[in-house]
Amino acid sequence: MVEMTREEFEAAVAEGLDQVPPELTRLMDNVVVLVEDDAPPHDPELLGLYEGVPLTERGEVWAAGSLPDRITVYRHPTLAICDTPEDVAEEVAITVVHEIAHHFGIDDDRLHELGWD
Repeated sequence: MVEMTREEFEAAVAEGLDQVPPELTRLMDNVVVLVEDDAPPHDPELLGLYEGVPLTERGEVWAAGSLPDRITVYRHPTLAICDTPEDVAEEVAITVVHEIAHHFGIDDDRLHELGWD
């Protein structure tokens, strides 16, 4: 397990986002990325979660008053599986890409096929 302050972890998430190609981030629409310390009680080992309507499922009426989609990265579960700060940076980058893929309508099966477990 790695010890890392919330601020250090948030910086790792920001760095993970910076690794996403700008061509892709420009296409992201109405999404916010958050850090929470703990995953939901029903899935305490969860590293990240996308909550929202994927771009592929949005219709014409979708935008009227819609709240932003949320990508949440969970600090404690991530730190628990990592041995070094470098491991944290790598795991956070993978988690961020995984959750952004959900925003674009890519499901877990396809991510697995692509090697993004």
